[in-house]
Amino acid sequence: MQSDFSQGKVWKNVINQAIPLMVAQLIQILYNVVDRIYIGHLPVIGSNALTGIGLVFPITTLVAAFTNLFSTGGVPLFSMARGAKEEKKAELILGQVVSLLFITSLALMALCYIFKRPVLFLFGASEETYVYADQYLKIYLLGTIFSVLSTGLNGFINAQGYPKKGMMTVMLGAIINLILDPVFIYGLHMGVYGAAIATVISQGVSFMWVLSFFMGKKTFYHIKEENLILKAGMVGKITSLGISGFVMQGTNCLVQVVCNKMLFMYGGDMYVGIMTVINSVREILSVPGSTLGSGAQPVLGYNYGAKQYERVRKAIRFTAAIGFLYMLIAWLSVIIFPKEILSVFTTDKAMIVLGEHALKLYFFGFFFMSFQFVGQSTFTALGCAKRAVFFSIFRKVIIVVPLTIILPMLGLGVEGVFIAEPVSNAIGGLASFTTMYFTLYKKLPE
Repeated sequence: MQSDFSQGKVWKNVINQAIPLMVAQLIQILYNVVDRIYIGHLPVIGSNALTGIGLVFPITTLVAAFTNLFSTGGVPLFSMARGAKEEKKAELILGQVVSLLFITSLALMALCYIFKRPVLFLFGASEETYVYADQYLKIYLLGTIFSVLSTGLNGFINAQGYPKKGMMTVMLGAIINLILDPVFIYGLHMGVYGAAIATVISQGVSFMWVLSFFMGKKTFYHIKEENLILKAGMVGKITSLGISGFVMQGTNCLVQVVCNKMLFMYGGDMYVGIMTVINSVREILSVPGSTLGSGAQPVLGYNYGAKQYERVRKAIRFTAAIGFLYMLIAWLSVIIFPKEILSVFTTDKAMIVLGEHALKLYFFGFFFMSFQFVGQSTFTALGCAKRAVFFSIFRKVIIVVPLTIILPMLGLGVEGVFIAEPVSNAIGGLASFTTMYFTLYKKLPE
């Protein structure tokens, strides 16, 4: 049942929307982070194995980008068809997305298998770390179909009003992965192979859960053979709506590749491994900030549509204030406890010593990211999605990537790679927030 966001306290509405999103995203992150933690603690090979897993990140990010392309493009069309009582059209959209996800997952799996060696070396692998990246990737790719279909179709479960069912898709996989990782990695002495096998099994279980939903009685919309045949017009509509999500995820892949390559050139395998840990920490710490912005979106959009402009302003102010406070606390935690954070992922003393300084540099001014989250969420909620995409590209492609390449060349070495992030956070975050403030917030009617 849709909530009336024009009633009640604005801050409660935002928090009530944000908390389920935060829980779901944190659980989702467990899929990959748990693998890294267990692998990083493997005796003797831990640091190289952790680096190898880090080299696979851009590939998993690219897979997620294509999943977003069809899922975030199809779900809104599906919801609109449901709202208009066009049941056949809704089932057609569902079928089209299933086919697109299936075909894309097969294509990505095949291409990654064929070109995995040159691609991994392009991403910054050495002969020592390629061994572990290859071990993980060739098993992980077997679960591409499971991963893409379970993640991509989960939005269609949520869109039918079954958020708990949707959350179970994520929880089942994460819990099974959490249980199987130590069994395969340590109990069966399978190391990196074991981590990949555990991940594929957990993805397979999530896929079976999603499939059982669409084959069951609770759904009004089933996957029918006649709807699986692709229709150019519908494919065009789906991809045009999903392109913004694809671009935003795809630029993450670009940043990861450039960072890994420059770190390998100027610092070697150790620093690529340190970046793997830093990315893991950033993923976890960013979730409350980003989901606060995402949780505010329906509240902002609803009140804007209801012409409750003061409630819109309150929601923006609350999200900005709490987001800034949280990110400030997160930043201080990293500055105060860098050694303890790194120790969660590795026992390698050299990696911990070098990583402490890198972690502090990378997260310096982390609180500026709160401005980016609020700005982009407000743009999206109030119908200015193109601006949200622009500022995402602006920060990552126009600022981070060039700085990551240029600063090391100016004599800063690996420090230049880590410095590029806080500089981009400050410039990108402030640019996004101030543009939102003067073009939207200040122009809201009284």
